[in-house]
Amino acid sequence: MPRLQLNKSSQARETAQLQTYERFLPSLDLKRQQLMAERAKEQARLRDLQSEADSFAQRVGDTLPMLGNEDVNLDGLVRLTNYQLGLENVVGTRLPVLKDIEVAVRPYDPMVKPHWVDDVAELLHDMLEVRLKAQIAKERVRRLDKAVTTITQRVNLFDKVLIPNTRANIKKIRIHLNDEEMAAVVRSKIAKNKRANQ
Repeated sequence: MPRLQLNKSSQARETAQLQTYERFLPSLDLKRQQLMAERAKEQARLRDLQSEADSFAQRVGDTLPMLGNEDVNLDGLVRLTNYQLGLENVVGTRLPVLKDIEVAVRPYDPMVKPHWVDDVAELLHDMLEVRLKAQIAKERVRRLDKAVTTITQRVNLFDKVLIPNTRANIKKIRIHLNDEEMAAVVRSKIAKNKRANQ
C-alpha cells in the first residue's frame, strides 16, 4: 500500500474516495438484501419440491402395494429422455431454469400387464419431473448462496475496511495540515517579533 501523502491534494483525493464508497455502499447492501430474499424464496421452493417428491413416493407405497410383486417387470418403465435448461438473471446472478422436459414411458401391452401399471407409470412420470425440478432448485439455492457470500464480503469490505480507513486517512491529513498551519502561524509571529525587536 502506498505511503499516505499528507497534503491538500491527497486530502481531496481521499474525500472523493470516501464519497464514492458511501454512495455505493447502500446499493450494495440493497443488492445483498434482495439476494437474501431470493435465496429464502428458492429454499422454500426447494423444500416444497422435496416434500412433493416424498409424498409421491409415499403415495406409490400406499396406493400401489402390488409393486412388491416381482413377477411384473417394471424396470425402465419410465425414464427421463431429455430436458432443456435456460438461464435467468435474478439480481445479477445467472440461475438455471427448466425450459422443457421429456419423459418417456416404455410401451407395454395393456393386455399382458396388470391394470395398475398405468397408475405406476403416471406416478413415476410425475415423480421424475418433480425430482428434476428439485435438483434445479438445489442448484439455484447453491448459486444464490455463493452470490450472497460474495456480495456480503463486498459490503463488509466497504463498511468495515475501506470507509473506516479512508476516514482515518482524512483525519490524519487534517491533523497534519492543522499542525503545519499552526506551526506557520507560530513561525510568522516569531519572525514578526524578531523584526519588531531589531
